[in-house]
Amino acid sequence: MTERISPRDDLRALEGYHSPQLDVVVRLNTNESPFAPPKDFVEEWTRSIAEESYNRYPDRAATELRTAIGKVFSQDRERVFAANGSNEVLQTILLTYGGTGRSCLVFEPTYALHSHIARIAGTTVTDGARTEDFLIDIESAVQQISDSRPAVTFVCSPNNPTGTIEPLSTIYALLAAVAEVGGLLVVDEAYGDFNDSSAISLLAEATPLVVVRTYSKVWSLAGLRLGYCIAPEWIISELDKVVLPYHLSIEKQLAGVLALSYAAEMEARVHALIEERERLTKDLRKLGAITVFPSGANFILFRVAGNAGAVWQAMVRQGVLIRDFSRWDRVEECLRVTVGTRAENDAMLSALRTALEEIGIA
Repeated sequence: MTERISPRDDLRALEGYHSPQLDVVVRLNTNESPFAPPKDFVEEWTRSIAEESYNRYPDRAATELRTAIGKVFSQDRERVFAANGSNEVLQTILLTYGGTGRSCLVFEPTYALHSHIARIAGTTVTDGARTEDFLIDIESAVQQISDSRPAVTFVCSPNNPTGTIEPLSTIYALLAAVAEVGGLLVVDEAYGDFNDSSAISLLAEATPLVVVRTYSKVWSLAGLRLGYCIAPEWIISELDKVVLPYHLSIEKQLAGVLALSYAAEMEARVHALIEERERLTKDLRKLGAITVFPSGANFILFRVAGNAGAVWQAMVRQGVLIRDFSRWDRVEECLRVTVGTRAENDAMLSALRTALEEIGIA
């Protein structure tokens, strides 16, 4: 038999990124918006798609899209990079600034794709410290940056899966430390629309700062896969060299521009989800068998006083899917629920109560 080629040695032990996609009645495990895109948006977008010519490549520079995103944040188009979801943005950053002989710093527990994509890109991953309330231990982080000199330092705020919001003072201190060692600070604000402050306020042409955002959450376009980042022009120009040509389809570019004209609808959804998050938090805290952590995102992390994995399985049997983090380091016995519609959240609470009773934890 012919010998099969093996993957790179440094990838043999790598596990793929997995989040269960099960056929259930209530799915609250991947932090998507519970609302469909506005009907008027869909109708206008589909009309514009029908008018395009598809025998030609799309605009390689995504000029109109990047210009429109830049206007939202009072930034020039040259400071905007768009891609197929924020994960492709992260991948392009690591392909550009990571690689063999370089390292990145993450602060676990955090978004798994930061370290996952880094390893795929051949970048060594180091782990920084968080305090007991899941905030970054800033003194330890600054010292670690000085000692290990990472090429890329990742901060997720609001953090996934904890929901923690890092104060801008922490971002500023990390940015200063990163600049001292010639590195790059990447602030992942996938859930930034649920937070009043943004690291974009610290952006300047001389700062080694990248702020990553996505259309997947409050814009209700998770199925379309569109994300972007804001950064100094000298960083964006390097990302443009690395990303594959014509990577953003005509349909995506049209949708990204059009969605921004529905800002009022987006803001209304943000407020609705924040109100529902606070209601859900209060109702979860009434269950004495769990500890609920504060969240600044569209999800809530809570710790079960017992076998969280069994509770998760019992909820799935009732047709309710949330995210199981019970075996993750530092969030042991924790589950995370996406804030859905009121009806979905009520169904989740009912399933959770039943599961706790079934497992004998309540």
